[in-house]
Amino acid sequence: MNFLFEDESFSFETLRAAGFANYGGADLGEIIVTAGAISDGDENAWHREWTATARRVHALGLESLAGGHRVSAREALLRASNYYRTAEFFRRDAPAADPEVLELSRRSKDTFVTAMGLFDVDFEMVAVPYEGTTLPGYLYLVDDSGIPRPTIVYTSGYDSTLEESYFAIAAAALARGYNVLAIDGPGQGAALREQRLVMRPDWEAVITPVIDFALTRPEVAPTQIALFGYSLGGYLVARAAAFDDRVAAVILDDGIYDFHAAITHALPPFVSTWIDEGNDAAATPVLAMLMMHNTQLRWALRNGLWVMGLQKLTDLPRAFRDYTLAGIADRITAAVLVLDAEDDQFLQGEPQRAAAAMTNADVTLITLPASEGAGEHCHMGALARAHQTIFDWLKPTLSQRR
Repeated sequence: MNFLFEDESFSFETLRAAGFANYGGADLGEIIVTAGAISDGDENAWHREWTATARRVHALGLESLAGGHRVSAREALLRASNYYRTAEFFRRDAPAADPEVLELSRRSKDTFVTAMGLFDVDFEMVAVPYEGTTLPGYLYLVDDSGIPRPTIVYTSGYDSTLEESYFAIAAAALARGYNVLAIDGPGQGAALREQRLVMRPDWEAVITPVIDFALTRPEVAPTQIALFGYSLGGYLVARAAAFDDRVAAVILDDGIYDFHAAITHALPPFVSTWIDEGNDAAATPVLAMLMMHNTQLRWALRNGLWVMGLQKLTDLPRAFRDYTLAGIADRITAAVLVLDAEDDQFLQGEPQRAAAAMTNADVTLITLPASEGAGEHCHMGALARAHQTIFDWLKPTLSQRR
């Protein structure tokens, strides 16, 4: 699906930003005007135009807030948060040392938190204890009654942020009577940007303390905890579910069996072979050349170095060898929904491999097709269709665990 750009990465990221309009995260006119001022593949223009739009909409939100117009303010601030996130996306030359990355991320967070404070739902910023520190989180509660409810624990992916959790799952969950506990884990969002925590494959070390924290809250029904994994989170929460039997249901959006395979499929086979053999002298200059001409590959490799805490391009595919369900998928016993996007540009075939490997779980594999507009990675641009699928499966699944 080409959306306003021919460049595959620009098209997808614009569709991603626009798709959040379902839950107030974008206005189509703002998307079209902003994209119209950006040339294909021009990362500097991307940063400039999305930042300008974010600032303008942010100012509109503050103006409404100052005038006491709560609904107008929260609508504008929610859009501004999404636009700030989008503006930051391609800043990957040296993100750990780039002050603009930190500034845009903080603005995305600040506008989001202010917007959520203007909604009627109960919303809390939480800190989840984790290995001598804490992980930043948001707890979305249906109301302030304290009644135990089924609760979804959100894990994002290779590039998503805590603020994105509202659009990816929380808004739809709240409307259906579910609480959501969302966290930035190592290598994600503020945990990476503010705390310099890098990604790890053994996500059970992350989810176990998150569930421990969830169970301290009276609003969480202990037997009705579901894990939701978004993008790379589709591997991470599946891995975690193999080691924690407190999980009643798992939702993989989309399923991943072997992330190393997904990454290497984006490279010419001879380059992957050189990397596997340790022939960095041959592989490195070819990777650099490929990155010059491919926005998506350039972003994926530069982002990966940051997320994984690595220095060498060739170390990245090797590091992802540990991101596999091989040897552990059969330990998953919770009910699992594996989503598949028909035209997924990143994970073709991975949902099917994941579903087939979970031999001791009750697995439902659903492919959402391009003919319904739902064929893109994580079903971007078709969130209503994805959420219908998720929650129509989740309700009867959790009802068996009461």
